[in-house]
Amino acid sequence: MLSVLGLGPDDEAVYGLLVRQAQAGPAELADALRMPVAAVEAALSHLTACGLVKYGPDDEFSVAPPAVALGALLSEQRNALRSAELALVTLAEEYRGAVAGRAIDELIEVVSGVDAVRHRFAQVQHAARSEVRTFVTTPFIAVPPGENAVESVAVAQGVRFRVVIDRPTLAEPGVIAETIQSLRDGVEVRVVESLPIKLILADAELALVPLTATPGGEPGAVLLHRTGLLAAMDALFEIVWRHAHPLDAAALTGAAGDLVVTGDPDGLTELDRMILALLLAGLTDHVVAAQLDLSLRTLQRRLRHLMDLAGVQTRMQLGWHAARHHWA
Repeated sequence: MLSVLGLGPDDEAVYGLLVRQAQAGPAELADALRMPVAAVEAALSHLTACGLVKYGPDDEFSVAPPAVALGALLSEQRNALRSAELALVTLAEEYRGAVAGRAIDELIEVVSGVDAVRHRFAQVQHAARSEVRTFVTTPFIAVPPGENAVESVAVAQGVRFRVVIDRPTLAEPGVIAETIQSLRDGVEVRVVESLPIKLILADAELALVPLTATPGGEPGAVLLHRTGLLAAMDALFEIVWRHAHPLDAAALTGAAGDLVVTGDPDGLTELDRMILALLLAGLTDHVVAAQLDLSLRTLQRRLRHLMDLAGVQTRMQLGWHAARHHWA
């Protein structure tokens, strides 16, 4: 817990026990923690140097008030982070200046291998200061559904995420569940019929574009810096985004966030809203039923109920009614 302040496991164990006991000697601490006395003495020496404990009479140590001592360390860390952020801005500007005169082979990096592609995929997201934009399509090679741990962290830090996913990909196992979680986190998701490529963009600075893998060959990707190719990827994303169908976060995530039937059995339920949202996104009955763990007969029965509730005769009329009355 305190490793971010430069304390190791032994330091934290000794400090935690001292906080609870107020005062103790090295031998007593070593016995209570079942640690070698030498390790306890080394931890006490480090904690003393950090100003967290102090040496007293009778060879015993006591803790300084944690709110004061740890607060001072936290302030030092914050100041160090601010200095690092300022240095990052300076280095980024110097890098942009250097890039302007670099050769084309320095602006386009070829990345080979699953681990290397996965690493670059995470790096591109970490590099974003304001926005990440992605095209999601099959096949999943480097980053399968549910394994992009960076997304939720970056969104929590204020980075905007815009994702375009194609309809065939929504039918893949686990994709709907991951999409619902992304919507809950605040990611904006839209759907199109198909996508020409996979793509991830960090601001207008970096883009990662997977290369077509040959059968039995090693997967690869191209990392683009600020070039005309990156500008083309930027423009492509915005064109596709404008014509894509938005997925309704409220309809898909539900009021309680569960895939259950709630509300009035004779009226509109959260499950009905999910069904409508997925059908309006262009998924087939079979795919929607599979993703929501329903039988095809149950799905069609719910659709018939919705058509009766809306007073319409066709699915097209149901879609128009759902959009007009904010059902999905």
